[in-house]
Amino acid sequence: MPTEPEVVTLSQIVNRAVEVVDPDGADEDLVEFQQRFEDFDEPASALTESIESRMAEATGVFDPQAESGPVQMVGAVVTYLTFRRDEVDRDPEDILRLAARAEFNGSPPPVVANWLDENGIDH
Repeated sequence: MPTEPEVVTLSQIVNRAVEVVDPDGADEDLVEFQQRFEDFDEPASALTESIESRMAEATGVFDPQAESGPVQMVGAVVTYLTFRRDEVDRDPEDILRLAARAEFNGSPPPVVANWLDENGIDH
């Protein structure tokens, strides 16, 4: 008997995005970013119209000058996975590559491109 797919919440997507961008949990900004969304149990499917502005606001809090590759990438990954919830469990490198291409229209800003290069991610 088929069952409905599990609802993916914004907090789950943020958790996955932080895990993908900072698997060691070493970036304090990303730890705080994750904590900011820990109680957001709204279904991600209900947020597709507002997720870009929410992520712009959230990344702006932690990186107002857009100088942190990890913060910018976590915002991109959250946005990407909100629309592509079926890819939450995909390989982290694939998620990073696809999110960078989708959210930066194939041309990530230099701070993101450098971070991707440092982490061996094609973009």
